[in-house]
Amino acid sequence: MTKEEALNILSDKNSDINIVKEIFYNFISDKELINGVAINLSLKSSVYDSEMGKSIIMTELLEKLSDYDDMSCRWAVAKNRHTSSNILKKLATDKINLVRALVATNPNTPKESLTQLFNDEKIVRDGLSGNPSTPIKFLRVLADDRDTMSRLRIAENSSTPIDILERLLKDNDISVVKASQIALAKREKNNG
Repeated sequence: MTKEEALNILSDKNSDINIVKEIFYNFISDKELINGVAINLSLKSSVYDSEMGKSIIMTELLEKLSDYDDMSCRWAVAKNRHTSSNILKKLATDKINLVRALVATNPNTPKESLTQLFNDEKIVRDGLSGNPSTPIKFLRVLADDRDTMSRLRIAENSSTPIDILERLLKDNDISVVKASQIALAKREKNNG
C-alpha cells in the first residue's frame, strides 16, 4: 500500500478498523499518516452514539497514539469518547494546554483529574463547563464565569442542576437564557 492510498483510506471514517491498524503499524514513523490514524479514530467515534466505533483495536491504537510527541495525536486522543480513563489521567498532565482542555471535556476523565483541571489555566478549566461528569460544585462556580461561552455550556450540560439553570434564566446574555429555557423544558418533559 502506498502512502497516498493509506491517506485516502484514512480520510473515510467508514474504513475498516483492521486496515487502519495495519496502516498505523506499517507507517509508524510517518507523522502525517499517524496523524491521519488519530483523525480517523476521532471520526469513527460519534458524540451522539457513545458505542459507535468502539472496539479493542480502537482502544489499542488510542493508547499508542497517546504516547506520540505530536500534539495533534494527543489532542485527538484526549477528545475521543473511547479513550480510557487511565490514558485521560495521563493526558491531564500534558504540557500542552489544548490537550488538557480537551481532557477536561471528555466524560471518561476521572473525577480526580477533573478536580486537578479545575485548578488549571482558564482555557483548560472552561472545558469542564460542558462535561456531564464535572462535579456539581465546579459547575456552580463556572455558572458565574464572566465568559459567555462557559455559561452557555453550563446551560447545555445535562448534569447542571435545575437551580443553576433557573439562575441562568436571569443571565445578561440571551443565548444563555434560551439554552437554560430549553434545558429546563426538556427536563420538565422527561419528568412529566
